[in-house]
Amino acid sequence: MTSSAQEAREALGKRLREIRRRANLTGRELASREGWHESKVSKIEYGKLRPSDTDIRAYCTHAGADDQLEDLLASLHNVDSAYMDWKRILASGTKRRQQQSLKLEAEARHIRNWQPQVIPGLLQTAEYAEAMLRYGIDFFEVPDDIDAGVAKRMQRQQVLYRRSHVFHFLIAEQALYTTVGDDTVMIGQLDRLRSIIGMPRVTLGIVPAMAEAKTAVENFVMFDNRLVKVEGHTAEITITQPREIALYARAFDTLAELSVTGKQARALIAAALERRAESD
Repeated sequence: MTSSAQEAREALGKRLREIRRRANLTGRELASREGWHESKVSKIEYGKLRPSDTDIRAYCTHAGADDQLEDLLASLHNVDSAYMDWKRILASGTKRRQQQSLKLEAEARHIRNWQPQVIPGLLQTAEYAEAMLRYGIDFFEVPDDIDAGVAKRMQRQQVLYRRSHVFHFLIAEQALYTTVGDDTVMIGQLDRLRSIIGMPRVTLGIVPAMAEAKTAVENFVMFDNRLVKVEGHTAEITITQPREIALYARAFDTLAELSVTGKQARALIAAALERRAESD
């Protein structure tokens, strides 16, 4: 559980506690009426136990707060959406997930993306994207809609040419060497990266392998200053707490200061291409 999701759960518990207390209803009384163990009320109200929809309804019914039911249920469901496991996200295949990203990218005006190991989706070639999506389909054992998923990922890239958008991509030098697909796929992808440098409203920075480790942070995407998406191994995490978003922004700025752009970035890509050519 991320701190943002936990804080949201604790905030919901606090609201339920306040509703109960305003009704002069003790936790013991509420538990007795519902046939709960006495500790359940305390666990819900201090964010240690996720309440169910039925639990929320019980609070509102016994505290005479039915007018707050819909808002409380919405808060509960928002907590749930903060942490989505990949099996659930990809339950119907990869296309739906790509469509969700397309919508987020279309709505944002400033997108910042940090990737320590692979190339960001918006900069991928179709062959690289196919290999990446194939890995996910095989690993999570989800429906195989690879052609639809790749097509939608390619469609997402149209946003790069919108004048209303600004993009800043940061990748670690390692991403130039992590093999996705095979050498042919990687050579095509590295050529694509070189063509990105100099595009209007798009900045590509590469953090050299020998750069100082001033911040160690997982891959993430920032959509303006309102939302951060973090892709973990088992789940995707959505962060909306302003305090946490500010820390991700600070981490991004730190990485940007360590990165190289322009000619220096081209040189790193050229070195990676040369290494591929040598092994071919």
